[in-house]
Amino acid sequence: MDADAPRRLVGAESGADRAFVVSMRAIGTTVLLITGGIGLFLALQAWPTLRHYGLSFFTETQWEPEADVIGIGSVLVGTFSVALVALVVAFPLALLTALYISEYAPARMRGLLVSMVDLMAAVPSIIYGLWGFFVLQPHASAIAHWLHVHLGWIPFFAVEADADAAVWEQSRYTASAFVAGLAVAMMVIPMACAVMRQVFSQAPTGEREAALALGATRWGMIRSVVLPFGRGGIIGGTMLGLGRALGETIAVLLIISPAFDLKIRVLEVGTNTVSALIAGRFGEANGAQLAALLTAGFVLFVITLIINTLAAVVVARSRSGAETDA
Repeated sequence: MDADAPRRLVGAESGADRAFVVSMRAIGTTVLLITGGIGLFLALQAWPTLRHYGLSFFTETQWEPEADVIGIGSVLVGTFSVALVALVVAFPLALLTALYISEYAPARMRGLLVSMVDLMAAVPSIIYGLWGFFVLQPHASAIAHWLHVHLGWIPFFAVEADADAAVWEQSRYTASAFVAGLAVAMMVIPMACAVMRQVFSQAPTGEREAALALGATRWGMIRSVVLPFGRGGIIGGTMLGLGRALGETIAVLLIISPAFDLKIRVLEVGTNTVSALIAGRFGEANGAQLAALLTAGFVLFVITLIINTLAAVVVARSRSGAETDA
């Protein structure tokens, strides 16, 4: 046999490898079956309601089962309003926190900071709701009034109240999508921060050192190496936070004043979300009303599924580290 001939490599799997592959496939299949089962159940429960109300279920703003008038138009707007406020607040805080922990924090403090951020995710949502209602709301209403005074010409920050009154009407700025969004933002930050921080910490050491050796400052190295490498983690963490914000229930239910007004004024009292609607009306619902609530849940399920799918596509096209490849 020729000594220079390449040796054929045998890639036979060991018993442990086969067991690992089988177990991972079983877990993945179970997750898909559970998710598909939930979606199928909600779809079957939603069909009678959608057949009865048609497209008006998505455009009607009122929820009056006694008058056979049911729709989630205003509730969908409220859901996205709360999620938008939460993301606007949570995204920069999560990004800056992740960058500080991975790039600036002293090594002896890094573990403590990671634990503190992770502990935020373990706090029950009802605690965030109580904190938002009793502690955050008085201060948030003052911020909302300030935004109305200076940015009230923008419809998003408008409030049906006299901004120049000598004594401003505080009750017009409480129990709003803005206050609920701030509370939800505190719940979104640890999830988004954990994903971003993990990806930032995996940025190639060689490219970090090369950027510094070429004279880049620490921020220059972060901007040219860490942030491009972690683009997928930033997108993934943000979309994960969006899914949490869209589906948050108890904290929102404790803070908002339920209202079925179709409006984009997030600073004004009164709003509602799909999850809060289901939690608030579930106990007193009869058969038809329960089917309508499950239909609303099915709509939220589909929206979340679409957002997560789009996030997966974006992450796949801008995988972490793609910008740093030679």
